[in-house]
Amino acid sequence: MKAGSKFLNAVSAVALSAGVVSSGAGIAVLASAIAAEAAVVQRIDVRGAQRVGPEAVRSNLSIQPGRTFSNADIDESVKRLYATGFFSDVQISVSGGTLVVTVAENQLINQVVFNGNRKIKDDKLQGIVQTQGQGPYSDSLISADIQRIREAYSAIGRSDVEVTTQVVPVAEGRVNLAFVINEGERTKISSINFVGNRAYSDGRLAAVLQTKESGILSFLTRKDVYNEDKLRADEEALRQFYYNHGYADFRVISSEAVLNETGNEYTINITVDEGQRYRFGAVSVESTVDGIDGSELQGLLETREGQTYSARDIQKSMEAISRRVSSAGYPFARVVPRGDRNFETNTIGVTYLVDQGERAYVERIEVRGNTRTRDYVIRREFDISEGDAFNQETISRAKRRLEALGFFSAVNISTQAGSSPDRVVVIVDVQDQPTGSFGIGAGYSVGDGGLVLEASVEEKNFLGRGQFIRVAAGGGFDETQTYNFSFTEPYFLGYRLAAGFDVFKSSTSANSYYDYEEQGGTIRVTAPITEDLATTLRYTYKTLDYINDGAFGANGVAGGGDDRVADPYIDAITGSTWKQSILGHSIVYNTVDDRQNPHEGIYASFTHEYAGLGGDSEYYKAFVRARVFYTLSDEFDIVGSLAGSAGHVVALGDNLNVFDQFKIGGKEIRGFDNSGIGPRIGDDSIGGTTYFTASAEATFPLPLVPQDLGFRGAVFADAGTLYGSDLRSQSGVVGTDMSLRASVGAGVIWNSPFGALRVDYAVPVAKEDFDDTQEFRFSMANQF
Repeated sequence: MKAGSKFLNAVSAVALSAGVVSSGAGIAVLASAIAAEAAVVQRIDVRGAQRVGPEAVRSNLSIQPGRTFSNADIDESVKRLYATGFFSDVQISVSGGTLVVTVAENQLINQVVFNGNRKIKDDKLQGIVQTQGQGPYSDSLISADIQRIREAYSAIGRSDVEVTTQVVPVAEGRVNLAFVINEGERTKISSINFVGNRAYSDGRLAAVLQTKESGILSFLTRKDVYNEDKLRADEEALRQFYYNHGYADFRVISSEAVLNETGNEYTINITVDEGQRYRFGAVSVESTVDGIDGSELQGLLETREGQTYSARDIQKSMEAISRRVSSAGYPFARVVPRGDRNFETNTIGVTYLVDQGERAYVERIEVRGNTRTRDYVIRREFDISEGDAFNQETISRAKRRLEALGFFSAVNISTQAGSSPDRVVVIVDVQDQPTGSFGIGAGYSVGDGGLVLEASVEEKNFLGRGQFIRVAAGGGFDETQTYNFSFTEPYFLGYRLAAGFDVFKSSTSANSYYDYEEQGGTIRVTAPITEDLATTLRYTYKTLDYINDGAFGANGVAGGGDDRVADPYIDAITGSTWKQSILGHSIVYNTVDDRQNPHEGIYASFTHEYAGLGGDSEYYKAFVRARVFYTLSDEFDIVGSLAGSAGHVVALGDNLNVFDQFKIGGKEIRGFDNSGIGPRIGDDSIGGTTYFTASAEATFPLPLVPQDLGFRGAVFADAGTLYGSDLRSQSGVVGTDMSLRASVGAGVIWNSPFGALRVDYAVPVAKEDFDDTQEFRFSMANQF
């Protein structure tokens, strides 16, 4: 018998015993495995590959002419051909010395279109689906795409979206595919209910959550969209809230979202067990690391005996100890807090144990979930990178930094085992959130009857690069105009240096004796000293024009009269362009817990400036301001704050110019106009050399208004003074003495979708006759 006949007989025998293997998809494979040394074909014949071509089929086979093959090779070849997506049916058989591969080609997609979509644009849907034009038609891929579209709509609160497809033939073997979308109504959240809470009201706890009840502004905020991952993040936010307010035993027993299909709205029920409230007992540090004395680390602790228990303070203490020990040459040092509960006194003693820890290295940092923010923006917030020693406190510090950016609605960092026992993979899961805002500000001067408006647009995460951009423009009925543009790169040249610039221009005709115009720019660099302390160096150059508006003659004399009250003043500043060249330096200390809605912490800054590097000004100026926040009532969410500021300027040349001196008013002492107090000539402020201000304020949720809307009330009292002037010898100057101004008032703060807005009404209770008042003030609620 010839070799070829033996081969065919062997194949036939195997075929009869094994039969034909097929699947529901129409796969038909002739099982043709025999002893490996006998299964050899001389050529491969491809049939049915009209569009794809025979070579494309052969390139996906694991079987080659002249080489042995087995059942496993046939299975692998079939899987490869199906994986291309180009075929709806694949059959492999042997005929003599030839391997016959018969395929039925899938239709090709000519174009993918979307119909019925309004809430999600075509370009975004194109990025979601994997079926693309010029690709194969695949039922399984299209089914997966339908699910992806549903998930995208669910993320914007449209869980009842319906997605179907339409296929339209356009040529032989080619079709147009349309995803037909019925977006349905937006799913809402009718209520968020809490069970088991005694220490805090439902409204107070609802303010902690990212998920909000549906309201009149929900179409802007989109915070009333139910998402299971978001609810898990809200559970963690509740835990951290309770842990940081003394409730170390707090638990979320259950959380559920119940959908009312009739109203297409969710009811969220969260059941909690608060437990007892604790204070810190005895606090100490113990070290088993050679050369590290625990008692020397005691001063780094944020936790103090008698204070309300706070997990955040424990974490900060651990990080401070870890940094000190690492800097001493122990990168693997581990800090573990050990708690000692005393149920009789409701205290928890804490001992921080410092040991060498296990040697572990970061294998890689994997970032997931960021759809807008670029990976490197997230990675640069870590003080470690691949290959560095793993340290849990460093990971916690990175998490806090990422949350402070304001780019993400949720940040979760976890770890998993790496490729070897001493390797760790760090997983960073984030959820992007909107970072742009539109702001408006306004002021109304009762004395002048002038309304000033300002509009601004800012983006904290420009193009997902973490860069800050702000554009603002303003104007008023008194012909005041202001323009500002700011840009900040937070990691200049790859270092943790925030470099940026500001360009500005302003002009006004509100002054009695002159028109004023100022324009210039600033370049600045900010470097961190510690997590809470930073320093900034800046250089500013600007030009100033004081133009006689015609109320005075060429020599500053009032038209048609002999009164020269303001003559020296006008002569001193008008008729030419003045220049200022200023080098400034600031130090800022900031421990405020939440910039938009602060409850605890200190914000303090000290700035000093030197003018004299060219230009027309020569002076040294120093000023300081600080604000302390403290929660007066956890239960009612009442937050108190005390603020103060002071400044002084001295001439380094012959004397100060009017534009070298301080001008203060409504921003520091509400109830007064900008530049509304202090030395002046007629109705015009000329500034002073020294000022002091103080303020006390309490904010609270507005009664009968859901806290989810972001409204808070405020009551306040302000006081201060601006005095002294190098122009005091000029005729007609008043207000150079240290007269105290004061005001009391109330306001409403709104954390709106456009940013934090604020309206205040203040009544001056101590003022001078020549002061300019401004009882109503509408502005951005920036407290720093």
